[in-house]
This record gives sequence, structure tokens and C-alpha cells, in this order.
Amino acid sequence: MKTIIVPLDFSEQSEFAMKVAASLAKKHGSEILALHMLELNQAIISSTEGFYQEHTVFLLKLSEKRMKEFLDKPYLKGIKITPIIKHFKVFGEVNEVAEKHKADLVVMGSHGTDGLKEIFVGSNAEKVVRNSDIPVLVVKEEIKDFKVTDFVFASDFQPENVKAFNRAAAFAKKLNARMHLVYVNTPGDDFLSTQDTYKRVTAFLQKANVGMEVEIYNDYSVERGVLNFSEDINADVIGIPTHGRKGLSHFFMGSIGEDIANHSKIPVITFKI
Repeated sequence: MKTIIVPLDFSEQSEFAMKVAASLAKKHGSEILALHMLELNQAIISSTEGFYQEHTVFLLKLSEKRMKEFLDKPYLKGIKITPIIKHFKVFGEVNEVAEKHKADLVVMGSHGTDGLKEIFVGSNAEKVVRNSDIPVLVVKEEIKDFKVTDFVFASDFQPENVKAFNRAAAFAKKLNARMHLVYVNTPGDDFLSTQDTYKRVTAFLQKANVGMEVEIYNDYSVERGVLNFSEDINADVIGIPTHGRKGLSHFFMGSIGEDIANHSKIPVITFKI
């Protein structure tokens, strides 16, 4: 894990994300790219009028000052940090920065559990997840020493999720974490018999060319099942697959992934399918 991107808006949630990134960087010798995106439009930047040029310079200088103050923290000492300021608030730029610097992970803060509108719908975290080709770790609370011992990967084990699973397995290996695979069986139209469930899971593991056990967990909804299972084993992180640019509502089953990310008390990491 050589390079970690942390998008910053200088909020408390940004601080949460930076502390997690710092813990990872110290353990793995990683560089942190501190990325801040200004909300400037092309008209302001390209204008030849003095007022707009002065306004742009002022905002850039202000951002540089805030960035310097934000990064002047004891817990960041000894870590290589590269500040990056982009003119536009275009979330595809996170992916461009990741490609340019060959980044391995995005760590991003998010707002509590006050409902979908407060967290993901139309939010910065949702847009970063949608555009990112690399895993995005979403953090909602302060974690002073981020350690991943038990890592849950939840899936419906359809063939399209093999790529995401492989990325999740690589992430778990880098962190030397124990990986727990879980399939949540629910009543209703999505119910599978024990025989059908094992048939699907076996086919998936054969396609992924791995030999691992999968926990079949029964609950009233997939979301509650994933959260309850993670709580039962005292997991440190929950991993879920996403279709990326199709949006969070297209996680492995409808809006389940979005609900898990919104209501989970522990960090959630997304892996692009």
C-alpha cells in the first residue's frame, strides 16, 4: 500500500479520515496525497477581468493556508504527505490523481447516521465512490489507531462480483486481516434453499479459484444480516462491491450496499465490480 488519497474539506470528518490514513501509512510506509478541490467554475478561472483573477488567487492562497494548518498535526509527523489542490470540484479528478500517482486506496470521511441525504445521496462520499476505480474506505467516527484484524466481505456471490472479491482479498492480505465471507439469506422472493445457496457459493469460489468458507447468515434483510454478522464477530471493516459509476444504488442488490454504509458503525470499504 504505497499511496493513499485523502480528500479534504477541512471538516471534522476529514480529520477522522486523515487519522485512519495516518495509521495505515505508518504501518505500511505509505505516502498520503492530501487532496482538496475548490468549487471554482471555468468562467471565473478563464476570465480576463482583474476582479476574478484576484478572487481566484485569493481562494488558492486561502486553501494553501488552511491545508498547511490542517496538516500541521503531531500524528502526521514522519509521514510523507503531498498536498494537492484542484481548481474544480469534479470528483472524476480523484480517479485522475489516483491513476497519475498509482494510488492504492482512498480514505474519506462521512457524516454520521442521520439519514441518506446527510451521508451518501448527493454527497461527496457518494460521488467519490461512484468515480473511483480503486477501493474507497469510508470513515464516520474517530479511530485513533486503525487496525484491521477481522474483515467482512458481504456479497450475493454472483459471478460479476469475482473482480471485487479479488480486490477485497488483496486488501485483507495487505493488512494481514482475517477475511470473513458472508451470504445473507432472507425470507421472501430472494430466499434460497440451503442446497441452492451452497451451489451458488461453490460456483463463485471455483470461478475465483479460492478455497474459503462462506458463512450463510439468516436474517430479515440483507442489510441487517451483514451488520449483525459483523457485530457478532466484532469486525473492524465491512467490504462491499459496487458498480462504480452506476452509483451506490447499484451495489450487489439494489440499495443494500448504500444502507449498509449508512448504518454501519464501523468503516466500510467499497470495491469496484
